Amino acid sequence: MEFFLNDPEIPRLPPEQTRLLDLRAEPYPDGQRLRVALDLTPFKARPYIELKLTDDRGVEAATASIVEPMAWKLELTLHIRNAITPGGKYTLLASLSYPDLGEVDRRQISLEVSDPTE
Repeated sequence: MEFFLNDPEIPRLPPEQTRLLDLRAEPYPDGQRLRVALDLTPFKARPYIELKLTDDRGVEAATASIVEPMAWKLELTLHIRNAITPGGKYTLLASLSYPDLGEVDRRQISLEVSDPTE
């Protein structure tokens, strides 16, 4: 991946123009974890990204902070905590920010996690 980071042909955007291009989430079969993928515009300055997963009642089910990622294509696993019942409807919010600018972009998706006992 390092060759992409050092490629002078790839235009990099300043912080105020950096954006979240795509946000995807796929539940693992166990119903307790999500595989999350984020695509960002190539950036000059490394951003901060906050992820927040809430259930259909608005209760926080998972969070993650990504501080100054090296790449603009990211994958991670979120663990769903305090699930009263397995499965259900969730909302995942991703917020991209910089300390000096605050939030510059956000994406939100809805998803359904299946009950693994069914």
